[in-house]
Amino acid sequence: MQPTREHLLWMYEKMIEIREYEETMAKVYLEGKLPPKIQKGLAFDIGAGPVPGEMHLAAGQEPVAVGVCAHLGNDDSVVGAHRSHHFAIAKGVPLDAMTAEMFGKDTGLGRGKGGHMHLFHVPTKFSCSGIVGASAPQACGAALAARKLGKDWVAIAFFGEGAANQGAFHEALNLAAVWKLPVVFVCEDNKYGISVEKSVSTSVASNAVRGAGYGMPGVLVERNDAVEVYAAAGAAIARARRGEGPTLIEVKTDRYFGHFQGDPETYRPKGESAALRQDDPIGRLGARLRAEGLIDDAQDQAMRQRIAGRVETAFAFGRNSPYPAPQDALKHVFAE
Repeated sequence: MQPTREHLLWMYEKMIEIREYEETMAKVYLEGKLPPKIQKGLAFDIGAGPVPGEMHLAAGQEPVAVGVCAHLGNDDSVVGAHRSHHFAIAKGVPLDAMTAEMFGKDTGLGRGKGGHMHLFHVPTKFSCSGIVGASAPQACGAALAARKLGKDWVAIAFFGEGAANQGAFHEALNLAAVWKLPVVFVCEDNKYGISVEKSVSTSVASNAVRGAGYGMPGVLVERNDAVEVYAAAGAAIARARRGEGPTLIEVKTDRYFGHFQGDPETYRPKGESAALRQDDPIGRLGARLRAEGLIDDAQDQAMRQRIAGRVETAFAFGRNSPYPAPQDALKHVFAE
């Protein structure tokens, strides 16, 4: 399955938008968190600055998001994990409200009460959470709902390779296979589960082989490439829509930043991230578009300027929006 001209251009633009967003957030997030603006004796204050709390960025992993989401519509569900901005952007979650949520503002997706790990947008059926491995059973729930409603909707569960060692992952795959649910499990293998290399935490070289244990296809995409992800995801999503059940896909991808912003990354070989950027998937796809005559330098530059404007507007919206009123602290909050 090869992408159309429209899909190639869409994937390229979305990857640039995701990268622009993530690199902007990397700078904004550090505002006010470093000496001398924090308490004496501290090296980093996670609660300070305009964007408090943890921050997990996905620069480098854009091909996974766009290659899958290029096949989806608003009625299809996407469930992500703690590192999910790229999926949200590719699924169509509005940048303004998403950014405001990370700034803790009342105009955010969750009225500023969820933060970057708990993004939720009903119109595009997107959600994520900070619980490792939680996306798999949640996607099964969305897929079961589609089945009960008699729809051809599919659900996508995105998660990291570390989550594939969680019990919830295995339970969800077994359930999805037994019930032949229209769900696609997409594992992003960026080599590290926080700071632990996959080679010392996982008994198999590729999680894709685990699909066989649950009677479903397991597909390995060995290159961090949007077109290759597009092909694998297209086949799996079409299979799910036909009622033939789930698929497990693992994509070898690259995480340019640390596990979280402020991560000293002492577990990574020196220069690893810089070396990975030498084979950047955005530049690679851009070269293909030029070679096929689908875009030229002027069009590329104009596209990047439009994207920069959208991202700048989103961050301005987040900064300038009001905080929730103190008296609204218990509104829109679910608790047992």
